[in-house]
Amino acid sequence: MRILVAALLVALSISSARAETWPEVAKAATALDEGVPEVAVASLRVLLKRDLPENEWCATAEKLAEALVRANQPEDAMKILDDSRLHDLPATKFWRAQALASLGRATEALPLYQQAITDRSPFAAEARFGEAEMLRSLNRTDESIERFSALFRDPNLGVRAQVRAVELYLDKNDTTTAVRLLNKIRPTTILERKERHLLRGRLELVSHWPEKAIITFESILNQPKGATHSLVLAALFGIADAHLQLKTPEKGDDVLEDFIERHPQDPDLDRIFAKLDELYRAERKPSRGELERWARHPEQPRRGFAQWYLARLELRAGHNERAIESFDALRQSPEKSPAMAPALFEFAQLQMQYRQFDRALSILNEARSLQPTHDLVDQIDFLTAEIQYRARHFDAAARSFEQIANSSSPVAAEAKFDAALGWLQLGQGDRFAADYRQVAEKTGDEKSSAELRLDAGLLQAANGDRQAVDSLQRFVREFPQHERVSEAWVALAELAFHSSPPRLDEARKYLAAVSNPTPAAEERSEDLAIWIEDATGGKDQAVIAMARKFLQQHATSKSAPEVRMKLAELYYREQDFPNAQTEFEILAEQNPNAPWTEKALFFAAESAMLSMGSHSMEQALTLFDRVVHLNGDLKWAARNEQAAIERKLGKGPDAVVLYDEVLKGDARPAEKREALCGKADIFFEMGSADAKNYQRAGELYDQLAADREGTTHWRKQALFKKGLCLEKETDRDGALATFYDVLEQEPEPNGASELFWFYKAGFSAGRLLEDQSKWKSAAAVYQKLVAAGGARSEEAKQRLDRVRLEHFLWEE
Repeated sequence: MRILVAALLVALSISSARAETWPEVAKAATALDEGVPEVAVASLRVLLKRDLPENEWCATAEKLAEALVRANQPEDAMKILDDSRLHDLPATKFWRAQALASLGRATEALPLYQQAITDRSPFAAEARFGEAEMLRSLNRTDESIERFSALFRDPNLGVRAQVRAVELYLDKNDTTTAVRLLNKIRPTTILERKERHLLRGRLELVSHWPEKAIITFESILNQPKGATHSLVLAALFGIADAHLQLKTPEKGDDVLEDFIERHPQDPDLDRIFAKLDELYRAERKPSRGELERWARHPEQPRRGFAQWYLARLELRAGHNERAIESFDALRQSPEKSPAMAPALFEFAQLQMQYRQFDRALSILNEARSLQPTHDLVDQIDFLTAEIQYRARHFDAAARSFEQIANSSSPVAAEAKFDAALGWLQLGQGDRFAADYRQVAEKTGDEKSSAELRLDAGLLQAANGDRQAVDSLQRFVREFPQHERVSEAWVALAELAFHSSPPRLDEARKYLAAVSNPTPAAEERSEDLAIWIEDATGGKDQAVIAMARKFLQQHATSKSAPEVRMKLAELYYREQDFPNAQTEFEILAEQNPNAPWTEKALFFAAESAMLSMGSHSMEQALTLFDRVVHLNGDLKWAARNEQAAIERKLGKGPDAVVLYDEVLKGDARPAEKREALCGKADIFFEMGSADAKNYQRAGELYDQLAADREGTTHWRKQALFKKGLCLEKETDRDGALATFYDVLEQEPEPNGASELFWFYKAGFSAGRLLEDQSKWKSAAAVYQKLVAAGGARSEEAKQRLDRVRLEHFLWEE
């Protein structure tokens, strides 16, 4: 959130002014001052594990919490700040508030900012600014304006507070006050001038002058130097909104697509793609070309967002299978972030529609593991309970719904309704009655009570309860105009059909009574009509036509597999073997774990064998093989993998033997260092075959780096290669700290050659930070390389300029 920016700037000056009394914390503070909080985090975590006196522990922990907040790791910062030893420190409340603000937990952050003001901490002004931001997040607009107004005369935050106040007045459509305050703003920096310019664009947009607004916003995009990332994004979205006003969304999406093309790793891609999708929805025929191209390109996180929003386009176009393919591609990506949790939630919803319940639950677990927002967690919990119910895991579903109903979730009332149905499914009438009374008392809604009675009757019918007919007939008598009365008529028809013997005429009579059916009633009535017609006998072609129509209109119905099986059997009976094979194969593919999948595959093979096609026998053999393997354990695949593992390993082991001979002999120190490094290099190369070799290599590099008689050249080389080992072991924090340690090594006189490893380590540290979208920290590292003045200084300067330009890292 933007509050963090202002607060962190002041925090820098505070931390710099404080004199540290021990070198490790001082070193971490230096890394913070240089804009590389990740290095401070790694160093302070190691230091905190030592047995420190309480005052040193508190100072170290406080500094670590600050570093974690700056490194955008607020959850970890909260864990540190929870320690009771830190509760009375003035900075604790402020950094806890900052962490909560980063997590979007404004309700919890607000009182902590207010306490930081009361405590008269060094962060008082920034805490007041944070208080105003949290009030704004909570839609307490007038209070937020009041708090910002109190900061108008603050020398550091005054202009920023005025900008925020103008934004709030524009949100309220109070253009008169917004214009008056906007004209009073006296910017002193480039950033403040650009913020004022952006507000003028917003004013033009609110005043319905979209053409003028576009010109204003474009001037910011075309000259971004000095603008923050959030300001550039606001201008970008302003252009999109202006084109929506002009009803030219196809021109607005060009601007957003161009930005995404140039910034594939932008930290706010989730917001940019959401705005792009808003434009697509406003277009009659949106182009999917850019999304398809990005979905094929490996650049992340853009690829994941492209796959997600391409799936949305396919769903809106009615291409559900293509949408599933896009979602599957997204799910298989090894790189996931919390921003992908909503995409997985949408995918789980789609899988639930296709009755892929286990898969949907697995997808929801993946979404939950990404640590989504609290609101999305509520939705995930409710959908999980709904899937459990549909999968007939009623005990788990009822308990899940009950837990949601007793929480502060916005869907608590709906969950209580569903919990009642769950208890009824389990035959727990007392618990159903208790929840039924609560629903009636809380809502006072006759419609909700009637629906519970209907659902109770439907459950009785599904469970074969003899009272079902009476319950449903009483419902249609008492509520003949209820919008769901058609479901009661269909249920009565099903009970008549499934009686012994079937009462076909009575079932037809009940179906004839259905009018204005709900989607559920329409689906079930058309399904039942197929079986009534089939039971009549001698009407195979009519039943085939009805089954095909049902599958076209209700492909995701829970009855679809049974209807498809009937359709396939009828084709087989009519000796239409190609169509029979197709239907049996589809049935097996869509229901791989069903008890009749083996039967479907078997008859698909039989159909292929009897169809007399040119490749029918090969197809039959393939299908029979699949039947054989349904209960197998994939040992053949395992043996193949074992064969693949037996490939040659080159001469690496022989080289290790030779290096050991050197190390055990009486070779000169320089030769032993070379042998030690060479042996470590071999183990590093063998790491792709056995990851334990990375650890062995790292231990050897540690020996080399610890050799104080060796030159800086050897130490830096060893540290750099140790960093590579840690990176291969996915210890990115350790790798980053090790690379940074190379940059901190004291130079030797006339040691120009040591800059080779200095630059190797520096560029590797920068790469790691860029991979994590830590653009400011990467820029700080590249600045250090530029200052070294070596042969690769110009290359470092080019990287520094690129990062600053692409990610708007200018002084604020």
